Amino acid sequence: MTTPRFHVGPYAITAQAALAPMAGVTDRPFRILCRGFGAAFAASEMITSDVRLWSSPKSRRRMDHSGEASPRIVQLAGADPEALAEAARRNVDLGAEIIDLNMGCPAKKVCDAWCGSALLRDEDLVARILAAVVAAVDVPVTLKTRTGWDREHRNGVSIARIAERSGISLLAIHGRTRADLYSGDAEYETIREIKSAVKIPVVANGDVTSGEKARAVLDFSGADGVMIGRAAHGTPWIFRDVNAHLNSLEPPAPLSRAELRDIILAHLESLYAFYGEDTGLRVARKHLGWYCTHLPDPASVRKLLMVADTSAAQFAATRVQLEKWAAACDRAA
Repeated sequence: MTTPRFHVGPYAITAQAALAPMAGVTDRPFRILCRGFGAAFAASEMITSDVRLWSSPKSRRRMDHSGEASPRIVQLAGADPEALAEAARRNVDLGAEIIDLNMGCPAKKVCDAWCGSALLRDEDLVARILAAVVAAVDVPVTLKTRTGWDREHRNGVSIARIAERSGISLLAIHGRTRADLYSGDAEYETIREIKSAVKIPVVANGDVTSGEKARAVLDFSGADGVMIGRAAHGTPWIFRDVNAHLNSLEPPAPLSRAELRDIILAHLESLYAFYGEDTGLRVARKHLGWYCTHLPDPASVRKLLMVADTSAAQFAATRVQLEKWAAACDRAA
């Protein structure tokens, strides 16, 4: 039996590398794919706390967890404690096993609505939100946040203490402020201070791109795990390599081109099945753009795949390119 690294409520987390929630990326097909490669857990894309908007296809898909391994995690965004509490209750009724609260998104449209990382400017409101949601549900509640609003107001430690007092079960901290967006290098000093200040599990997020970087971040910060976001774009198998390094295991054998071909094609099929023809075609383009970086002459291949106007044409063109790529490796061998 694998020894748990930490617990989130009743859930034993046995790996240290988790998938960071990302709007427009971490849909159900991608979460299942990353979990299959060893991601410790994976939260849904951000869902609004305004239940009046849940009738849209986008919201319904974000609350669909069919076929996902436990724990099933729903991430909520909002600024009203009671609205968030009600949204949490409804998602638990729909099968959510952990509620994650978003106080880290730096997007302007989110912050302008006083959601995401904008909440870091109002610690009293943070406390009311956390207390309301924890009291509303009988499942663990976690918090994804940043180190502060800007570098002059890094209040990550204060927010962490509020979270622990409120009954939050885990903190995931992106090592940037809201003002930093995604620029510059993530810093882990604040994460180390947060880990020293609280007893609940802390997961470090930001610029974790390899097993070596994950180990360095954990050693420096003392965090219990890491979250991988952008480094998983087009490389969902990164979790098997990072977890092997963190477990001091022999690096897994590199995936063959034939294996990568099959993974990518299976991902496309899952996207078409999940979204349907039109949306599936559009969402697949984004992932194909990332997958193309593994191919020779990625710009020309990407251009070819982007012009396909049906899922069948897109899939066929992708298969042709990947089979040529795999065959070239076989001939070289």
